[in-house]
Amino acid sequence: MSDQVQQQQINIELGEKEAEGIYSNLAIITHSPAEFIVDFTRILPGIPKAKVHARIIMTPQHAKMLLHALSDNIDKYEKKFGEIKIAGDIPNGSFFGIQAAAKEEKIH
Repeated sequence: MSDQVQQQQINIELGEKEAEGIYSNLAIITHSPAEFIVDFTRILPGIPKAKVHARIIMTPQHAKMLLHALSDNIDKYEKKFGEIKIAGDIPNGSFFGIQAAAKEEKIH
C-alpha cells in the first residue's frame, strides 16, 4: 500500500447562468449543531431591504474545510498581489467587501 493518497479526478460542469456569477457584499452566517448556512446578499446605498441571492448549506466539517481553502487562497493572492485591505485598514474609513454577521440557531 502506498503512502500517497490517491486523488480522484472530478469532472465539474459549469452552466452558463452559474458562470455569470452573483455579486455579494454581505454574507449572513448562521449555524446549528448539524449545519452552517451562508446567505449571500448585497446591500445598496439608500435601500433598506436586501434580497438573498444564494444560500449555501454545508456540514460543520465542510465549513471548516472551506475556511482552510479560503485562507490558503488568500495567502497565495496576497503573496502575488499584496495585502488585502479591510475596513479598519483603509484610510478615510471607506468600506467595501463582505460583512459577515454570525448568529447561532438554537434548536429546542
